[in-house]
Amino acid sequence: MSKAPHRTQVGIVGAGPAGLFLAHLLHRHGIESVILESRTREDVEGTIRAGVLEQWTVDLMEDLGLGERMAREAHFHRGITLRFAGESHHLDFEDLTGGKRVTVYPQHEVLKDLIAARLAQCGEIQFGVRDVALHDLTSEQPRLTYTTGEGEPAELRCDFLVGCDGSQGTARRHIEGRTEYGHLYPFGWLGILVEAPRSHHELIYARHERGFALLSTRSPEIQRLYIQCGPTDDPADYPDELIWSELHRRLETVDGWTLTEGRIFQKGVIGMRSFVCDRMQHGRLFIAGDAAHIVPPTGAKGLNLAVADAVYLSRGLECFYRTGQAGELERYTDTCLRRIWKAERFSWYMTTLLHTNPAESDFEHRIRLADLDYVVHSQAAATALAENYVGLPLD
Repeated sequence: MSKAPHRTQVGIVGAGPAGLFLAHLLHRHGIESVILESRTREDVEGTIRAGVLEQWTVDLMEDLGLGERMAREAHFHRGITLRFAGESHHLDFEDLTGGKRVTVYPQHEVLKDLIAARLAQCGEIQFGVRDVALHDLTSEQPRLTYTTGEGEPAELRCDFLVGCDGSQGTARRHIEGRTEYGHLYPFGWLGILVEAPRSHHELIYARHERGFALLSTRSPEIQRLYIQCGPTDDPADYPDELIWSELHRRLETVDGWTLTEGRIFQKGVIGMRSFVCDRMQHGRLFIAGDAAHIVPPTGAKGLNLAVADAVYLSRGLECFYRTGQAGELERYTDTCLRRIWKAERFSWYMTTLLHTNPAESDFEHRIRLADLDYVVHSQAAATALAENYVGLPLD
C-alpha cells in the first residue's frame, strides 16, 4: 500500500553537484526541497572523481558555509604548467586574472561536504530509491512516483521538478522539442592513483607525439596521473611497467626533470565526449548538470557547469516565490546555454590542443605546437586561457 503523498516546493532527482548545490541555495532562501537519489550514500561519496574548482565555485562554497574542510585539505595553485617539445612553461593565473587560483579538490570530497551539511540542516535526501517517474509536468502540481529504499511505493508532489539525474537519467527525455548536440573524441584517458610524493607543485598538462599526459595530485601521499589511450582500451592491457614508461616519455624535459614512481593502486579508462541539450526546461520541469551537458575533463569544467546551473535556477525560483513572477525561470535555458557553450568551446580547445589525434596530419600537429607556443609567449593569449580556466564571471 502506498504512503500518503509527500509534499515539498521543489523535488530534485539526483544527489550530484547540481542537485546538492541547488538544495543548499534554495535552503538559504527559505525554499523547501527534497532530493531523491538512486544510489546509496556510500556509493555517492565513494565514487572517485577528479575536481578542479573555479574561483567563483570556491567563493560560493565559502559563502554557503561549506568551505571549512576544503580550506584545510584542497590544493591551491597559482596556475598550471604546459609542457611540450621537452620544455615547461608556467602560466601564472593569479597574475593573469587579478588573484584567482586553481583549486584542486576532488568532486567526491565536495559531495561529502554537501551531504553532511544538508543532513545537518535536517534537509531531506532519500537514498536508494528506484523506479522514479515524472508526472503532470505542465500542471501547477507536478509529481514524482518512486519506490523507496525500503521497497515501498511513494509519491512526492511539488511546485517544480528538477532533473539532476545525470547523462543516463530519465528527466531529459521529458524535455519536448529539444535538440541534442554531441561529439565523440577518438581517444580516452587511462587514469591511475599512485602512492607517491608529489613530483611537481602544480598541474602539468603535456602534449607529446606519443599522446597527452596529465600530472595532478590528491594529497601529499597520493597522486593522480593520466595518459591518453584508446577510448575503449582495457586497463588490464596496461601493466604498471608500460604505464610508467609512457608517463616518463610523455612528461620528460630537456632539463632532466624526473617523475617519482610509486605503487599504482587504481586504474581506469574513461572515454571523452561533448554533449549539449539545447532545451533545459519543459513546463514545471528543469534539468541541470550532466543531464543537460557533458564536457571532456581537459578544461576542468564539468562540476563547475553543474553548479552554475544550480545558481541560475535558484535565482529564478527565489524570484518566483518572492514576487510571483516567472520571467527569470523562463529565461533559465538561454541564461545557462550562454555559459555552457563557452565552456564547451574551451574544453574542446584544450582537448584538441593537447591531444594527438590518430587522424591528425603533420600540418595539424604543427599548428597545435604553434598554438601552444603562442599561448606561452603572448600575454593576451595566456590571459584568455587563464580567464576561462579559473572561471568566467556568472551572468
